[in-house]
Amino acid sequence: MSVRLGGLSRWSLALLFPVALFLAAMMPTGDVLIQIAAIVLVLGLPLGLMRRRPIAALVIVVISAAVVVPAVHQQFSGRVLLIPLLVLADIVVGNVAAKTPRWQSVTAAVATAVAQMLLAALDNPNGLTTLYVIEILGVVTAWVIGNSVRQRRLYAAAQRTEAEDRAVQAERLRIARELHDMIAHSIGVIAVQAGMGRRVIDTQPAEARNALANIEETSRDTAAALRRMLGTLRRNDLEAGPVTRDPAPGLDDLESLIARTEQAGLKVFLRRSREQAQLPPDIDLSAFRIVQEAMTNVIRHAATDRCDVVIEQGQQMLTIEVTDAGRGVTGHGDHGYGISGMRERVSLLGGDFSAGPRDSGGFRVYARIPMPGEGA
Repeated sequence: MSVRLGGLSRWSLALLFPVALFLAAMMPTGDVLIQIAAIVLVLGLPLGLMRRRPIAALVIVVISAAVVVPAVHQQFSGRVLLIPLLVLADIVVGNVAAKTPRWQSVTAAVATAVAQMLLAALDNPNGLTTLYVIEILGVVTAWVIGNSVRQRRLYAAAQRTEAEDRAVQAERLRIARELHDMIAHSIGVIAVQAGMGRRVIDTQPAEARNALANIEETSRDTAAALRRMLGTLRRNDLEAGPVTRDPAPGLDDLESLIARTEQAGLKVFLRRSREQAQLPPDIDLSAFRIVQEAMTNVIRHAATDRCDVVIEQGQQMLTIEVTDAGRGVTGHGDHGYGISGMRERVSLLGGDFSAGPRDSGGFRVYARIPMPGEGA
């Protein structure tokens, strides 16, 4: 209701503008200053429409000038009135240029310039060239300023939209990397366990049962992790209560990761530096995922039962190296996103990443991640 009343009051003041302007101009000329002050105050009546109805405000100003000025132009107040009306029209033209499409603002500016020149010719038929030039320059200047404001607004809006799109894309890539690393490792372990169980189910039932138990455990852990992730994604801001997130895995979880990996038949030899200070969450998660993905690729592609993981943590740099003595084609011939995902993680943290066959045989994954606040 208050919004409607506000709009009604603005329209009422704007539509009363020509009447109030005429009355102010027709005041007795005994006190010129009072008359000029009254005209200046009256000029503010249509300004309330400028924010939401810029075209309507301009139409009211131009029509009012076209009606009132001829009626009072022979009086002193009429001559005084012309210049403020021209300035007011230019201000409204700039507002139109700032808030409407270009074709509308250009049309409005041309119509305003024509109306101003006609009023100038009525007020002073002689020496119009200079006056016309001044009026046209005033309209053009107002339109250019308003159009520049509009362009800045459009540019700022486009920048905000682009930033939002980049943020959405970055979040999608982050989720895709997390899902890939989580699922690829689990599926790799399950595939190896299932293959081993199928081969020994007749000759070694106990080993087959162990394989099935490992498959069951890995599947449950993966399903639980997926449910937590999907639940977090589906949670919206309207839900009551704080949003709780499960802690992301880090290097402290390597022991459990290695235990699951060894169930798939891959023996992992881990060597870590003595310094194991708390890492920033993004570096800790990325380091864990790099080791996880590298070991997954060993399981899937290297055709070996051993890999070595070396993690060196210093004050300036965290280095991760995963090597194996397998076929040396880990990640190659594979159309997945394991290697590229690891490279993206390291790149986002400002580090260096390399992955490829070793001269002595096997494959090597190597990542250098600078610590925050330190140079690489």
